[in-house]
Amino acid sequence: MTPLKVVFAGTPEFARVALEAISAAGHEIVGVLSQPDRPAGRGMKLQASPVKQFAVANHWPVAQPRSLRLDGKYPEDASAACETLLAARPDVMVVAAYGLILPQWVLDLPQFGCLNIHASLLPRWRGAAPIHRAIEAGDAQTGITIMQMDAGLDTGDMLLREAVDIGNDNTARLHDRLAELGGCMIVQALANIGTLTRTPQPAEGVTYANKVEKHEAQIDWNQPAEAVVRRIRAFDPFPGANSPLDGETIKLWTAHAMPAVEVSAEPGTILAVTDTGVAVAAAGSIVSVTELQRPGGKRLAVADFLRGFDLKPGQLFG
Repeated sequence: MTPLKVVFAGTPEFARVALEAISAAGHEIVGVLSQPDRPAGRGMKLQASPVKQFAVANHWPVAQPRSLRLDGKYPEDASAACETLLAARPDVMVVAAYGLILPQWVLDLPQFGCLNIHASLLPRWRGAAPIHRAIEAGDAQTGITIMQMDAGLDTGDMLLREAVDIGNDNTARLHDRLAELGGCMIVQALANIGTLTRTPQPAEGVTYANKVEKHEAQIDWNQPAEAVVRRIRAFDPFPGANSPLDGETIKLWTAHAMPAVEVSAEPGTILAVTDTGVAVAAAGSIVSVTELQRPGGKRLAVADFLRGFDLKPGQLFG
């Protein structure tokens, strides 16, 4: 395999895993693009992204433009990034969860264009939150697609595509599995650069994975138990599914749907409380919650949670 000169664009941990795999495979990282540092933590101090931290540790040049549009809101940022990329003369750009739209001048700059690591089986779940939405929707499978980028939103030709079973994974576990798979697949794509078959995405089956908003985290107990449990899994670790109870917002981290029974209680009603689970009425069904968290507290198994918070049958989650 001939080492390539790679510019990498990415921001979160999912992308950092891919960057590490590309470097370990022997390719030359000639530049890294990542989102600007953001306030994080209780002190809201500026924090570099996982990709930037990894790049700095390896002494790779990093740019953090607020935009790459030369005619956009931040033309100085875009012009500086353009000069950096032209000087780097990359063979290819690899993009993973970067967070900025790539204008045409970026797509055209590398010899082999821009390859994207996308965490779904395109064309299903184009967009910002494919892992969350696949779990929330109850998909049996998801996967990784390596795509030749074009100007559209995740619309480019597919180069590689591999499926994985979701099982009972939450977003945290599925994220880690897909990040590792994405790193392996991009290394495979780079090893065969220029020879991979480009397959246009089918027009049928297109769905969009909208960004997860905090307001979505509140549980709707009028949904069936299976839908409630999927949302709890989908929103772990962010933003954390929750439900109001006696003036507090309780986060629900782990749950399962109980075998079908006739339930006539108002949705959200606590039906039973034991050390192994809190049974809550959903739409004609029951959710057993086994891990909970109070505001400012820790995630606790239900037996530990009950030592500091008295739950009783008849109480109503909002």
